Amino acid sequence: MRRYGPALLLLLSGAATLKITLFSDLYLRYVQTGLKVYLIASGVVLLALGALSALSAVRATRTHDHEAEAEDEAETEAEAEAEDAEDDLGHRHGHHRTPRVAWLLAVPAAALLLFPPPALGSYSADREAQQRAAQGVGTFPALPSGDPVDLTLGEYTSRAIYDSGKSLTGRTVRMTGFVTRGDDGTWYLARLLITCCAADASTYKIQITGADAPVNDTWVTVTGTWHPKGKLGSDEAWPPVLDSTSVQNVKEPANPYERR
Repeated sequence: MRRYGPALLLLLSGAATLKITLFSDLYLRYVQTGLKVYLIASGVVLLALGALSALSAVRATRTHDHEAEAEDEAETEAEAEAEDAEDDLGHRHGHHRTPRVAWLLAVPAAALLLFPPPALGSYSADREAQQRAAQGVGTFPALPSGDPVDLTLGEYTSRAIYDSGKSLTGRTVRMTGFVTRGDDGTWYLARLLITCCAADASTYKIQITGADAPVNDTWVTVTGTWHPKGKLGSDEAWPPVLDSTSVQNVKEPANPYERR
């Protein structure tokens, strides 16, 4: 079995990678859409390497068996028994070292294949430092006509904190994100932005008023109006506030991260 360990690990990793890319959108929990083709290529390469490794192990096993048969014919019965005992002792001695530890490498691949981890949620949002847009105070383009206007959390945050033209005044907006709650009873609509993968995620958070807080990590669509807060561009203006008129539970989107 030890001979087939590396092959099994490669095949397991390749199968897990292809499962979350070719047969579902789970890869979007961890990386940007543009990296899909590279993940697929990696999965194919891992499967190919696993197949080659398995074939090599089969050949090595057959060669070993042939050599063992030749040695058995050439050796006396006493020498064969002594050598077999020594080989068996060495086999048992080695089996308790590296091979068993190496099998731990199969745990992440098996978990990804059978139990894919969820997207980052409220825990990550709460730990993230206050991330704010970097464009500074200035005027923004007019919002599209008609209410409610659909915005990303990043768009709302930028306009609420930095728009000297106050384009959000008198407008009804609608946004979708997950719930994260503060220790003081306040709750926020949050969404994470990733540049490359989940490891570099940054957070957009908007304080919601006028509605009871849903359960942490619940995905909701919130409709409401801008609540001015603090001086534009100041720390007091963050996080921006939305006076909600409607909070509806929704299904987590296929791509849970904020679009640029």
